[in-house]
Amino acid sequence: MSAEESPDRGSRRLGYALVVSAAAAWGTWPLVLRRAHAAGEIAQEIVTVVVIATLVVGSAPFLVRDRSKTKASVRDWLLLAWLGVSSAANIELFFAAYARARVAVAVLTHCLAPLVVALASPFLLREAPRARTFVAVTVALGGLALVLAPSLLRGPLGAGDVAGAALGAASALFYASNVIVSKKLAGRFSATELVVLHGFVALPLLALAVPSGAWAAASPRAIGVVVVGGFGPGALAGLFFNWGLRRVPATHAAMLTLLEPTCAVLLGVLVLHERLDALGVVGIVLVLGASLAVLSERAPRPSPEFM
Repeated sequence: MSAEESPDRGSRRLGYALVVSAAAAWGTWPLVLRRAHAAGEIAQEIVTVVVIATLVVGSAPFLVRDRSKTKASVRDWLLLAWLGVSSAANIELFFAAYARARVAVAVLTHCLAPLVVALASPFLLREAPRARTFVAVTVALGGLALVLAPSLLRGPLGAGDVAGAALGAASALFYASNVIVSKKLAGRFSATELVVLHGFVALPLLALAVPSGAWAAASPRAIGVVVVGGFGPGALAGLFFNWGLRRVPATHAAMLTLLEPTCAVLLGVLVLHERLDALGVVGIVLVLGASLAVLSERAPRPSPEFM
């Protein structure tokens, strides 16, 4: 390995570590939300508002050191505004899918995002298409389906499941958009600027979706639990992902986000003593194996860093 290759390889390894850490942190959200709902009443729309608000507040101090010196164009600012819109749409559609369909249906359709990123990146990001990445994404999705099989096979799909699957797939499109746009803006805004500034667009849009009287009925304790979660799985994980995304291909970063539901399942087994059958174990092995295949793949030179 030459001296010129070492910094790139070290940066790439750090990028993968940051993305994996973010995915693992996001996998703790089911525990946070379960604790919040146990603490008192709180509407799901309020949860999203509190999470984004905490994300902005918790990330803002990093702006002291993490600022881009590049002057952004009008096009860049428009893309940043779209990032806020697509982020709000992603969250609202995903939770709408949860409300209508079985959790497994919502999760599996939402997790189509890495496949969308893999298909779109050669055209939108000029990342060379790699057969190994497509195979890894397909294997990981198959593994996730095995993990969720008990719920998926619990009776035929109903009208709610079909509607939820459509909403989950739509949320996957917006989430894929988030990854691609964040990657395109990597040279114009710092990771912290992306997290904070896009929140100023997403936050008012999400606030409009809160039902009348929901704030008055919300439990302060439940809101407090969500705020605490917003600083960990929210702010820090969001920064980790964006910092990592600058160092690795978007297709790899999106693929590694499939570790999020896998970590959620493992935490459910370890912390909540939920059951995991043999088929689920095979599925987790497939997801982890596909992730390792992506981690070991040679990657092109990443985008410039601002960290």
